[in-house]
Amino acid sequence: MPVDDALWDEFHAVVNMTSRELRDWLATNASGSGSDALPDQAGTDRSRAVLDLLGKRRTDLTADDARVMRSVVDQVHDLRGEEPEPTAGDARWRRRLMSVGHDPLKPTG
Repeated sequence: MPVDDALWDEFHAVVNMTSRELRDWLATNASGSGSDALPDQAGTDRSRAVLDLLGKRRTDLTADDARVMRSVVDQVHDLRGEEPEPTAGDARWRRRLMSVGHDPLKPTG
């Protein structure tokens, strides 16, 4: 699955957190009660995959990267709709979105 212009643009539109914001949020979120996660191991495998994608050049992307990008785009659209307005929502919903680099309080695009 190649990464075409549409997927590249859509991924970078729905992932509205910078790599630093996502890394900091994952580290903060992982530092909750009873967590011994190391900062570079914070978050889920998928969260770390998104963080890795944010640091890659388009020419370095693999078919696996394209699958992750498509699934993140689909998840954000499923949870937010096609034209999302900034909204806080409930904490669990916001954590799910933020774990893939989408802050629902920030405008997309």
